[in-house]
Amino acid sequence: MKYTLRQLEIFVAVSREQSVSRAADALSLSQSATSAALGEFERQFNLQVFDRIGKTLRINETGQQLLPRAVELLDRAHEIEALLQGHAGFGHMKIGATLTVGNYLATIIVAHFLHKHPKSRIQLQVHNTSTIVQKIANYELDLGLIEGDCYHADLEVQPWIADELVVFVAPSHPLAKLKQVSIDQLLAHAWILREKGSGTRETFDRAFHNYHARLSISLELEHTEAIKRAVESGLGIGCISRLALKDAFKRGSLVALHTPQLDLSRFFYILWHKQKYQTTGMREFIALCKQMTAGVMRSDLVNLPEIE
Repeated sequence: MKYTLRQLEIFVAVSREQSVSRAADALSLSQSATSAALGEFERQFNLQVFDRIGKTLRINETGQQLLPRAVELLDRAHEIEALLQGHAGFGHMKIGATLTVGNYLATIIVAHFLHKHPKSRIQLQVHNTSTIVQKIANYELDLGLIEGDCYHADLEVQPWIADELVVFVAPSHPLAKLKQVSIDQLLAHAWILREKGSGTRETFDRAFHNYHARLSISLELEHTEAIKRAVESGLGIGCISRLALKDAFKRGSLVALHTPQLDLSRFFYILWHKQKYQTTGMREFIALCKQMTAGVMRSDLVNLPEIE
């Protein structure tokens, strides 16, 4: 063959970073070596896989056709290398999770996976839904665990477990003692919400789609813990996953409101790129996710056992 795995690795890195210098940093190579390898790769086959726009490289149609095949070949090569080196684990996996899933489920599942397969290595990245989807589409992550809807044509999306948002307030809030709260009563108070692009905000906006103009949003935050603290301080009403509020409700530091007019149900999903080679490690991790939530009706009812 005229090409090498190193050339494919450089091609994939440049396609992700859209920059030779950033790709070189990611691969711990010099910029000149990276640029030379990419140039030689294109000259060998008398084609271009990138369009040059100033200092920016944009993957072209030929490159788009090559990218999933190159990623698959590199994944298979890493599995072969691990086997030849006698590793009992599943090598290196990059998993992305949205904030609620990442903070309250994924970290425990990753811990169990590594307990079962101690020679494996996992990099867990926590971002909002839109960022995870983009990283999966760009082959920057192997798997995603998200709490928002995903309609990306290139991604495989599997429902994982049901989840529910809940509207909540501090015990001292005027609505805290009511047995049932109407939408009009909710609209009369300030809100503390997740940022746009998050799955939580997407579900909230869908539930309030007829009332957006009447909402009084005083603060938008990227982290559920920050929202809980702000609501505890009396700054307004919050709305996040019931999973993230289990302990606060038990302590009594926050109070759930009964809002029968709102549909705040949703699902957590597992996703990956349709054209990406699914390694043994990926299949094992997906199986563990499903095993640990089997038979459970909703995310906050998952009983995650302690690591032995």
